[in-house]
Amino acid sequence: MHLIWENVVKNLMQMWTGQYKGLRTGREDYELHPTVWQAIGDASAASGNTIPGIYGPCPPNVASDKMSWTADTRSFWIQYVGPVLLAGRFTHRKYYTHFVLLVRLIRKCLQFEITDQDIEDIRTGFISWVKEYEQIYYQYDATRLPMCTLTIHALLHIADSIKAVGPVWAYWAFPMERYCGSLQPAIQSRRFPYSSINRYVVDRARLTHIKLVYGLEDQLRLGPPTKETGIAIAGYDTCVLLHPHRRLALDKGVLQDRILACLGTRHNIPPSALQRLRRALPSDVHSWGKVRIRNEGDTIRASSLNAHAQDGRDATFVRYELLVDRHARSHRRAESYEMRTFYGQLQHILVIELDQTAASNVPGFTAAGPFTFLLAVVQQCVIEEDNEDLDIHYYTRLGALEAVDISTIQCLVGRIRDRGRWAVIDRSGTLSRALYNEKT
Repeated sequence: MHLIWENVVKNLMQMWTGQYKGLRTGREDYELHPTVWQAIGDASAASGNTIPGIYGPCPPNVASDKMSWTADTRSFWIQYVGPVLLAGRFTHRKYYTHFVLLVRLIRKCLQFEITDQDIEDIRTGFISWVKEYEQIYYQYDATRLPMCTLTIHALLHIADSIKAVGPVWAYWAFPMERYCGSLQPAIQSRRFPYSSINRYVVDRARLTHIKLVYGLEDQLRLGPPTKETGIAIAGYDTCVLLHPHRRLALDKGVLQDRILACLGTRHNIPPSALQRLRRALPSDVHSWGKVRIRNEGDTIRASSLNAHAQDGRDATFVRYELLVDRHARSHRRAESYEMRTFYGQLQHILVIELDQTAASNVPGFTAAGPFTFLLAVVQQCVIEEDNEDLDIHYYTRLGALEAVDISTIQCLVGRIRDRGRWAVIDRSGTLSRALYNEKT
């Protein structure tokens, strides 16, 4: 995939800014005005504060930063930042449509599992993209032949490569690049650097061999042992709670009403019995600052207990899924539920411990419980526009608070502010991405 990140994408950026081998636009008009490109660069750099750190390095300023680009940062920019910031920037929509087709094909290539039909879609998709590329950039003009690079032709062979040896994540260059980077600290001699590298590689291979042969992975671990930290709540096996922690007074008001609505819906409590449930609520609750999804999941912060630093990266916006009645507005029709996806900012992480005696008298509860609940209070993003193809969702304001079970929260999402509205980006799909594991 490096032929795309370090060649095709890089060359496209140069073409859009009139910096590619002295060639102008010819009979097309795909160049972006310098002020437009600078606005895109400023928005790109600013997006780092609203994209969680788990997503990777902060996107560089595409207009002025020429040193921070790597294959990884360019991959992220072209898949998630570019589709947001380039929308509506070109003089003709066909240039943006052509770019989006490339993004869709890249995402299909990066799927963890690829079917025969996916491979055929990749094949026909790149054929279509290259043909349109020739029309827009090459224009069948011999003086513009430098536009037809070998890497453009190589796109036509990606489908065959996947068919022959599997998905691209099985053989891309990211692991080797990371491994080469890990060799640099081993160089102890400027005069004989290769001797230092050779000794380090041999020693590391021997140590790995001993671990595997004798089962001494834990005993010969060079780093500190990894262990699951945090507070586990009974009945919630998918996550743990992390500090900071404080007690929060649960006075009558919006927050208490949202908790009642959540518990009432979950236990199918009739409206006439909600007052009895209110009496079972405690006067104060445990409020936690962070929740971590187990099995190497995201660590999500509650905005109420985590002040956002000016140079920090926002890790409070989440994707969560709820069952919603299709016929909620038609009371005479039978209930029919479907799963829907929502986005919002996590405000509170609350542990609710009901009074057992009072709760036992509420319809829907039994003496066996449960009486302890782990809830998330989320302020929902009011989505105004969706780009389903690229899984990008737009909003300009936040809506009302709602309390949901913590298990409905799926992952962190990032946000990009562009021309007065926010775009929500979600990297948790079926795409494979480079994650370096020191153990392997």
